[in-house]
Amino acid sequence: MPPHLIALDVDGTIVNYDGTLSAATHRVLSELGAAGHHLVVSTGRALPGALEVVHALELTTGFVVCSNGSVVVRLDPELENGWEMHHVVSFDPKDALLRMHEALPSALFLVEDPDLHRWASGDFPPGELAASDTLDIVSFEELLEKRATRIVMREVNGSAEEFAQAVDRLGLHEVSYSIGWSNWLDIAPDGVSKASALKLVEAELGIDHELSVAAGDGLNDTEMIDWAAYSIVMGQAKEELKELGTVVTKTVDEDGLAVELVDHFDLDPELLTAAGETNTRGL
Repeated sequence: MPPHLIALDVDGTIVNYDGTLSAATHRVLSELGAAGHHLVVSTGRALPGALEVVHALELTTGFVVCSNGSVVVRLDPELENGWEMHHVVSFDPKDALLRMHEALPSALFLVEDPDLHRWASGDFPPGELAASDTLDIVSFEELLEKRATRIVMREVNGSAEEFAQAVDRLGLHEVSYSIGWSNWLDIAPDGVSKASALKLVEAELGIDHELSVAAGDGLNDTEMIDWAAYSIVMGQAKEELKELGTVVTKTVDEDGLAVELVDHFDLDPELLTAAGETNTRGL
């Protein structure tokens, strides 16, 4: 089988929502990597959180898509840090931030700058950011002066319906955005998504698009799932994402990613026999 590009969302796809990586998923992904396929972690996480998963999967070469496509890094074990910046897209967040703040003045706001430093208007709830993420807490007014690869708005109060209604009223047409499972809004530069970043990676690797596979579970995976030639949607995903997938697999709790990859790539089913065991290296 020729090398495929396999783009993988992290939370809810590779790892459970508590950050657990199952032994079965680890073994299946290791098998695919050893067979010469290109595993591309593709996540809304910032780089430090993405690298936690990269290290847990023992990936040392290839590409990583983070910040929902605004940032792409190339892995290289010969480099001091093991990686280098490959592609960064940024924008002026001021107008979007002002509109967001007007709609939800009690919300928390976060800006990631082109140097991948993160600035926030307050502390986010425990566990919502990767343990390796660091934030500088500044005033909202100071956030307006930053250049951004990504904005996050997090409302810790109110219902999901109220949050969605507030987002609808924002009229954010000049940026790309997606709403997360909680009252969480991710904003990227216009036209930027996991899919736009993966197109760059695909070209760099010289992979035929028909050999592209993607797996995800969230609405920030919409463009990626729609883009891939073969797309896997996790069983716990919302119906609107399931409608776009080539196949809907089991949930992350049931090792859905590993199950579908074994089937699609005709791997040894014995790789799944340790489902339920855990491997938390680096997470």
